[in-house]
Amino acid sequence: MTKAYVLITSEVAYTKDVLEGLRKLEGLVEVHEVLGPYDIVAEVVAEDVESILVILQRDIRNIGGIRNTVTCVTTD
Repeated sequence: MTKAYVLITSEVAYTKDVLEGLRKLEGLVEVHEVLGPYDIVAEVVAEDVESILVILQRDIRNIGGIRNTVTCVTTD
């Protein structure tokens, strides 16, 4: 299994909507609203890096209100 953390910046008015949308997705283990340069951190677990890319492109990035994402794939 491969794990990644997705750091998400959302439009201010849509942060709660983005959180709700993320919490409905398969493959996301945890989703948290955070303080700092990012608004949300999501933990994604999938079979491999390619599957994480599919979740990012097909699911996460299609949620309205997301401005930007940064993905950090774990190496351990």
